[in-house]
Amino acid sequence: MAKPVYSLSISARAVLNLHSLNNEGGEGNQIQTRMVEVIYYDNDGRPRRESVNAISGDMLKHVQAEHLHRIAVERGLPLCAPCRKFDPNRISADDDYLEAIAGQSDVEAVNQMIARCAVDDLEGILVTADAEKKRSVPRKSVAEFGWVVGVPGAVTTDSYFHVKYASERSEGAAAVGSAANLGQTPFHRPASSGAYAIVCNFETARIGYNDITQAYLPGVDRAARYAALLESALYSFVQMNGAMRNTQLPHLSALHGVVAVSHGVAPAPTVSPLNPDFVSEVQRTQAALNQLHGGETIAVYPFADLAAFADVMRDLIQTTEPYTLKVGAPA
Repeated sequence: MAKPVYSLSISARAVLNLHSLNNEGGEGNQIQTRMVEVIYYDNDGRPRRESVNAISGDMLKHVQAEHLHRIAVERGLPLCAPCRKFDPNRISADDDYLEAIAGQSDVEAVNQMIARCAVDDLEGILVTADAEKKRSVPRKSVAEFGWVVGVPGAVTTDSYFHVKYASERSEGAAAVGSAANLGQTPFHRPASSGAYAIVCNFETARIGYNDITQAYLPGVDRAARYAALLESALYSFVQMNGAMRNTQLPHLSALHGVVAVSHGVAPAPTVSPLNPDFVSEVQRTQAALNQLHGGETIAVYPFADLAAFADVMRDLIQTTEPYTLKVGAPA
């Protein structure tokens, strides 16, 4: 019998070499890499601030959503017309949906959203319609991602000189090329390497759940959406998409961490891998929560590499199902 999962979290450290997955933009012929400030404690217990390379959580969620879209199309899960084309506006750009909810309550708008589209159900959306009444209908995401941040002292970014090769080097060809941006254009491209901290959480009990009525929408295949969600999370680590992968495909050389799963109404614990003891701290939190609940509410699965992580996620996909909350009175 499949065990119910209320929530699932992943805390992991990944070593990525020579990547450029997320950038701030360009200035002249120089591409600027994204940097953030983090606070950590040094070996003497003193707080320190450091600027490190980072990949936006928006980027990682986009990667997960892209994998989810492909799985949903392949398996015939319900999708709104824009999501079927992977339109970033999603159901907000679906004229049929907007026409159907005109004059309807927010409850009905969310119900129709959940019924029509698995991606909007899982990824969340803010539908803005009826400009005169300033109406907005929110759907909170089931999937949550933090920034992928470099571990202080274990990440570096260098800039490398490149030039676009031009086979014709005569003065005439160079002049024509310069005018049409077809000549030899020098530019500087960043490449980052280091250990990165990753945290994400999935509120799987909320699949097919209307937060307004505090009830599940009948007829939704929650198990199929759950399996697609977990599989998309796995693929996000197997293939971490982003910028400049055509010539700077990241070298994923190490991955370790822990998957925490809650089988009851308690959040699956997560600790940032910016903390070097994050795995043991998740395990100690597991012990405390299980003592509180008097059972095995929290399960923790450490993994030492990508293959072990894939094993954990495969087992969860095959042996678990989304938790069903006790719902309130219907609206």
